[in-house]
Amino acid sequence: MHASSGFQGRSAGLGLALLSAFAFGGSGVAAKPLIEAGLDPLHVVWLRVAGAAVIMLPVAWRHRNLVRERPALLAGFGLFAVAGVQAFYFASISRIPVGVALLVEYLAPALVLGWVRFVQRRPVTRAAAVGVVLAVGGLACVVEVWAGLSFDLLGLLLALGAACCQVGYFVLSDHGGQSGGEGERAEPPHPVGVIAYGLIVGAAVLTVVARPWGMDWSLLGGSAGMNGDEVPAWLLLGWIVLLATVLAYVTGVVSVRLLSPQVAGVVACLEAVIATGLAWVLLGEHLSAPQLIGGFVVLTGAFIAQSAAPKPPSGPVAAGSGAGAVAGGVEGELSSGRAPH
Repeated sequence: MHASSGFQGRSAGLGLALLSAFAFGGSGVAAKPLIEAGLDPLHVVWLRVAGAAVIMLPVAWRHRNLVRERPALLAGFGLFAVAGVQAFYFASISRIPVGVALLVEYLAPALVLGWVRFVQRRPVTRAAAVGVVLAVGGLACVVEVWAGLSFDLLGLLLALGAACCQVGYFVLSDHGGQSGGEGERAEPPHPVGVIAYGLIVGAAVLTVVARPWGMDWSLLGGSAGMNGDEVPAWLLLGWIVLLATVLAYVTGVVSVRLLSPQVAGVVACLEAVIATGLAWVLLGEHLSAPQLIGGFVVLTGAFIAQSAAPKPPSGPVAAGSGAGAVAGGVEGELSSGRAPH
């Protein structure tokens, strides 16, 4: 009886993790036509985050105790995993293909291990080092360095900035999970509550940065081109807010509760594959054979790096463009970004 219940729970968790990966993977595909139609990337980010924050207000009210208990964690999630990752990711896809931008973000697990090894001076396993080498080598194939870095350098740096924001949140979460008493871990905060407040904090920060009052709101009443077809702008915005943010986050955190963080992290790697496939079909962004091989190597390296991490941080990690998960929820999954892409 218990075995059957456990199997059903894992099956449900796997289905939710796949749904979350698919939802996160579509954010860049829906956002890029809006950006190309004339909306500033920061305005698209603000619309996404502010819209999702409004929808999640009832959840935030239910978990209002988090404001008093975990203010630093909520601020870190809002600044790094929401505002930072989103802004850098959407700015990057305005200059480089969606698939490439997301694959660059998958350097985050490797960067976290670099922080652990060289800043915290903690040992890392040989497998983790192999994962880092694979991720960097695969990235070299993705950006085709032999062609003299034919991709937009600023776009690549913006995507790397999204990965660095994820690292900053991972590090903050590691400290935020400590209790102030006997050095034991504090009771993990509810992940959906942290997401709700992270979106609220992110919306507040982005309001100051993006200045939405200067946005051309009439563009939302028009249409945007998607590989030769015209799609209503409001429909793309609804996709970004409802599917690629609210649905993606909620299904992501629930899947982590039903699966182990490691298994959920493996499924989260499909986000880059889904994003690349959707960009290929819907936006006509074709990647070459070396880039596809390099993307597979990046994902392999990211998976090895996160699996070999000595002790993943606790705290909700979103992932993604941002990309991308909640990669890890409060269970401590180490994945790329799930940064809300």
